[in-house]
Amino acid sequence: MAEMTKRPRILAIHAHPDDVEIQCAGTLARLKALGCEIAVATMTPGDCGSAELGPLEIAAVRRAEAKKAADLLGAEYLCLEFRDLQILVDNDSRRRVTEAVRKTRPDIVMTAPPIDYMSDHEMTSRLVRDACFAASAPNYDTRQANPAAPLNKIPHLYYVDPIEGIDWYGQQIPPEFILDISDTFALKIEMLACHASQRGWLFRQHGIDEYLDSCTNWSSKRGKEIGKTYGEAFTQHKGHPYPHDNLLLELLGGE
Repeated sequence: MAEMTKRPRILAIHAHPDDVEIQCAGTLARLKALGCEIAVATMTPGDCGSAELGPLEIAAVRRAEAKKAADLLGAEYLCLEFRDLQILVDNDSRRRVTEAVRKTRPDIVMTAPPIDYMSDHEMTSRLVRDACFAASAPNYDTRQANPAAPLNKIPHLYYVDPIEGIDWYGQQIPPEFILDISDTFALKIEMLACHASQRGWLFRQHGIDEYLDSCTNWSSKRGKEIGKTYGEAFTQHKGHPYPHDNLLLELLGGE
């Protein structure tokens, strides 16, 4: 596969099934409409996301839900098969995530923010950051079966909102920019609705009775900040030597 197509390739990788839909599916839909190829990845299959089904059973359900949502977008779906609450920053994990980046060959990567409400999100953020760096290092051996070739360059890296836009202490974390997703919000909600198994779990564990309404309210809040109906927020990773030009903003525009 060529390193660069007519439109940038996009990888959205987050911890669990439904995280991508909640935080950046509207933006992915806009990119898809431009002709970008999209890959959606989850670190885990959501094996702890039920109080009724065992880990193998709920994982099978949630993989299928994630695949259904990705199909609505016309995106590839892959699961890295970590386990819930067991994502760790170590050499094996770094190799596995780097291999996923090399296989999907993105120009733009979207992932979890460095600070969020749970470890799986934060460990995902750190591993993806490391993987974007390592993916273009020719001598970095992922030790995986049928390894992909290194990338030619470090992809552009973006962090989505933390849940509720806050840090560990409830303080707001302002994003760098917000994209208008008003025209793609209906598809975002349709994708999120594919994760039907999560309604009961989120009510039990998080006190959220209607996850679709919760997502709608947050997207509306971000949209109002830029004078639009719905929005999704991002912050670009600009540490050395990651790209500093804002390719995502250039493609889609935003405030």
